Order: sequence, then structure tokens, then C-alpha cells
Amino acid sequence: MSEIHLVRPAPLDVSLLDADERRRAAALRRPADRELYAAAHSELRRHLGHRLTVDPAAVELVRLACPLCGGPHGRPAVAEGAGPHFSLSHTDGLALLAFADGPVGADVERLPSADVLADVMASLHSGEQAELTELPPAQRPLAFARCWTRKEAVLKGTGEGLAGGGMAALLVGTGPTPLGVRGWTVRDVAVPDGYAAAVATADRSPSSPTSPSASSVRQHR
Repeated sequence: MSEIHLVRPAPLDVSLLDADERRRAAALRRPADRELYAAAHSELRRHLGHRLTVDPAAVELVRLACPLCGGPHGRPAVAEGAGPHFSLSHTDGLALLAFADGPVGADVERLPSADVLADVMASLHSGEQAELTELPPAQRPLAFARCWTRKEAVLKGTGEGLAGGGMAALLVGTGPTPLGVRGWTVRDVAVPDGYAAAVATADRSPSSPTSPSASSVRQHR
């Protein structure tokens, strides 16, 4: 079972962030993006600090090794495996946090414009492309965003991300109910109008995919 939190932008406060997070926040050009980044990462640290009974600012975050290439860009995690699994995603105006006892991935996106949808629809599974083309144009942005966030949630949960070609290979569907993904439970998350979101949690079964390597580097997302 996952625990889910939605985060909105808040007055800028970087007091809980580490040096790398502060650099990343400062590099964002729009004030609203900086505020959302700081709010989401502060909320992440508060939750982890509460679970670990430590100062949120003292939580050390790392990157697990990528399961595809072994590089330092896999799932983010608490150093030394000390805390719960988590995933963080943010888009324009909204962030999504998910916590679980096992590997978890979360994604939130704004609904795309018709132009953006046309540009990226080809990256989906062929069956999903066919589903979208059968829908009235007005229904396609939500259906696409549902599909995209489900895929991203699974690929973030495995640690593969978008680099491994999984978007086209993974079939999650564009309809109101996600299709089954072996080894993972995928569910849509209720979010405000104009957004779509999903969370994927690893099943506790012998057929579950192997989780990413425990090796890590001190490099937060």
C-alpha cells in the first residue's frame, strides 16, 4: 500500500534542502517552479525525517544504480536503505509524492495541448496509439496523459526511466482503468482538473521484477 501526497507551490523556503537541492531550485527560471520544487522536496524530507526520527535537513538521499547500465541515475533512495521507498514528480503547479514499503514510482503531468499530443503520441505502444485515434479529439489529452503517467510511474519504479525504450514496449492502456503490468500494481491518482497522475508499486510476489541494484551514489534527483 502506498501513501500519497499532493503538494502545491508555497512561499520559497529552502531551509530543509541540501546544497544540491538548493542549486537545483535556484537554477529554475520561474519563481513558481522554484517554489514548487522547494515545497515538494521539503515535504519529502519532513516525511522521511518523521519516519527516521531525525531532522528532515539531515536526511541523506542517494541515487541507486540504473538497472540497465549501472550508471548513477536509478531510483532516488535514502542512504544506506534507512527509510521507506519513495518517488517524487512535479509538473507545472503540482507535485506528487508517493511512499511505500517496496519500490514505487509516481508521475503527475498537465494535460497536453493538441500539438504536443501529436508530437509524442508515436512514442506510445501501438495499441495505445490506436485507442487514442479512435477517440474524439476532445477526449484525447486526458486519455494520453493517463497513459503517459502510468508508464512513467512503472519506469520510475523500476529505475529504468525513459532512456530504455520502455514507453513503446509497455502497455498500460488509455482507458479509465490501467491494464495489468506483471510484477506491478498501477493505479491512477485523483488530481485537480487539468492534470493526470499515477502511482506504481512493486508486487510482493516471486514473479516481481528484480529491484534495482543497492549500489548508490550521493547524488539526489
